[in-house]
Amino acid sequence: MKLNEIQDLIKFVSKSGVSEVELETKEIKIVIRTPKTASALVQQAAPVVIAAPVAAPIAAPVAAAHAESKTPPAAPAVNSEAHLITIKSPMIGTFYRTPGPDKAPFVNIGDEVTPGKAVCIIEAMKLFNEIESDIKGKIVKVLVNDATPVEYDQPLFLVDPS
Repeated sequence: MKLNEIQDLIKFVSKSGVSEVELETKEIKIVIRTPKTASALVQQAAPVVIAAPVAAPIAAPVAAAHAESKTPPAAPAVNSEAHLITIKSPMIGTFYRTPGPDKAPFVNIGDEVTPGKAVCIIEAMKLFNEIESDIKGKIVKVLVNDATPVEYDQPLFLVDPS
């Protein structure tokens, strides 16, 4: 399957209102899910390396929780970030803070965001997807460097909702 055919398929699925489409051939498996924004995941049939990073983050919290259960409880610490809300990546791709090379970032630390305001772009398969805030608040921290790869559900921004 050629790249332009995959892109056409993604566009068709996003316009059709279907929530999920799977297409599998001998060479490639494509799963397209469209919760709020269109996202695509492409896997080659032969490499198993793609599955390894997905399983690793799941095992880490379990191991961390198991390790914490063996340690004696410490004095309660005040977590200054407990009230903050995280804006997470809805897809796998490359994170960009700006709409273009010579443009200003969508948001900076201290900027107010409202539901529907674009906060960044994630590029997946040459498609640039604007990621919008679902909450109202102030950007406290940018957790990802510009032009770096991000995973699905990876934290991107911390927002103070107050």
